[in-house]
Amino acid sequence: MSIAYIHPTALVETGQIGEDTKIWAFAHLMAEVFVGQDCNIGDHAFIESGVTVGNGVTIKNNVMLWKGVHIADYVFVGPGVVFTNDRRPRSPRMPAMKDLALKESDWLVETYIEEGASIGANATIVGGVTLGQYCMIGAGSVVTKDVEAFTLVLGNPAKAVGCVNELGERVDVRGDGNVPRI
Repeated sequence: MSIAYIHPTALVETGQIGEDTKIWAFAHLMAEVFVGQDCNIGDHAFIESGVTVGNGVTIKNNVMLWKGVHIADYVFVGPGVVFTNDRRPRSPRMPAMKDLALKESDWLVETYIEEGASIGANATIVGGVTLGQYCMIGAGSVVTKDVEAFTLVLGNPAKAVGCVNELGERVDVRGDGNVPRI
């Protein structure tokens, strides 16, 4: 094992980076971010305080991870993937919103990406969903609902179109032996 590699142009405000993790040019990791061992975080990724990233995770270039996102081990997050964390976003600077004195618990929703899930390039993951183990999200998809383990989803909104195994190959039944709800 070796210490993490942090590119000289990356802005890393957290000390919670696992061994053998690589953080590339112009990535920004805020304070209170946890990143496991043997991860790869690409150029221009942004990871907000409160995000957790497991071991062996690949986060490609231009990914945005907001507070409340929890990524388990061996997840792949393709280039340009965007997560959200508020189902009814409004600017807190808007006069009507200022009067509400909202607390974080009034708007923040948690999102869970389970072990081995893969998210294709430019997908959008709406806050509050769970992506099951080894599921696969097609490039450009907009995920608005939970995705079952070993399920392939595509489109806007994303819909189940089939099954994949742990290696991402299309199969007739899910990796857990069940037929998906399509």
